[in-house]
Amino acid sequence: MIGIIFGVFFLCLVLGIPIAMAMGFGTIFPALLDPNFQGDLQFVVRSMIKGVDTTSILAIPLFMLSGAIMATGGLSKKLFDVFAVFIGKLRGGMPCAVIVTCLFYGAISGSGPATCAAVGAMCIPFLTDLGYEKTFSAALVATAGGLGVIIPPSIPFIAYGLVTNTSVGDLFTAGILPGCLIALTLMIYTVFYCARKGEDRQRIESHYNELRSKGILHVIKDGFWALLTPVIILGGIYSGIVTPTEAACISVFYAIIVCLFIYKSVRFRDLLTFFQEGVKTYAPLGMMLALAQAFMKILVLVDAPQSLANFLSATISSKVVFLLLLNLILFLMGMVLDVGPAIMILAPMLLPFATKLGVDPIHLGIIMTVNLAAGFVTPPFGMNLFVAAPMVQADAMTIGKRALPLIGTYCIALLLITFIPAISLVLVG
Repeated sequence: MIGIIFGVFFLCLVLGIPIAMAMGFGTIFPALLDPNFQGDLQFVVRSMIKGVDTTSILAIPLFMLSGAIMATGGLSKKLFDVFAVFIGKLRGGMPCAVIVTCLFYGAISGSGPATCAAVGAMCIPFLTDLGYEKTFSAALVATAGGLGVIIPPSIPFIAYGLVTNTSVGDLFTAGILPGCLIALTLMIYTVFYCARKGEDRQRIESHYNELRSKGILHVIKDGFWALLTPVIILGGIYSGIVTPTEAACISVFYAIIVCLFIYKSVRFRDLLTFFQEGVKTYAPLGMMLALAQAFMKILVLVDAPQSLANFLSATISSKVVFLLLLNLILFLMGMVLDVGPAIMILAPMLLPFATKLGVDPIHLGIIMTVNLAAGFVTPPFGMNLFVAAPMVQADAMTIGKRALPLIGTYCIALLLITFIPAISLVLVG
């Protein structure tokens, strides 16, 4: 029965059926084969409703809404100016400023593709104007955009916490240092790349001097409210003043106030459009979350988690071997599955065996998210590749090939995060 369920699921994916529908078919198929099967349609519907009957899930659409408002409000440009005015004159400084912008914007959007779209729309044309190759600029933003799901608040962290009953706040805290480490490794590669390939220093210094002419204090003042966004959101969570869901609600009001009254980059009549688009964007994800809960309930009925644990116990006895195999499997799955669905399917099945080997549940969540985030820029189906490619009039595979050295750099950070748990857990109380 386990083979049939996953067979139906992957067959639907191969046929191009949306992931949510594929999970739905896999969920109801056992009952169609056996009318006496406990997981009938009523069981599936109850599991779907009960699975999403939690306030934690509300954080996802709220963070998505605030990110959309801030993207339209032009916060990525203000963030970039702040970082560029400090490091833009250094060797590789402008591309490094793009990476740091993705890091900070990830703390606003919680989404990889959203970070890639918001930062890329402004930074890719800017980098190409400075003389950097179009494909390199697009590959850099596509790779750094993956930080959007690693640096908190992260939508996949919320999904992981939902399906494993793990503290979302602890996951947010644990994601800070891994996100910064990945950004640092990408910046190191970028500096070496720029030193080897060379830069148009005259053009870069001209743009840098133009930015400095505004005055450092003016640039910081203009970007202050954008810089304050992650401080308010994450500071409220880490201080215990608000829960992640309450912080998500605050982020929406903050986004409206800043973009409507301070930066005046959106209008009142735009808000209805934001709300409508937010519902349209979240509806498929909400259905997928509900179906994922029912899918896991059916897998429990057919003893899939126990069967997996028995198989792993019989074949793997070393924590190191397990982590290496886990990284390989997740990296391959990230090429064909989005982060959210992959986590919702795999996390509940892998968690019991991982904890048996001594892997902390929080650490496992970080490993899974970081690993699957590489799929955003891994050919052939990396979502960020399809977001960034049209910005330079190139196909996604071309950008994917150009991103391979960056992916290699990313993997170095991934191995450090995997085998040095303190990177993830040192900040967790």
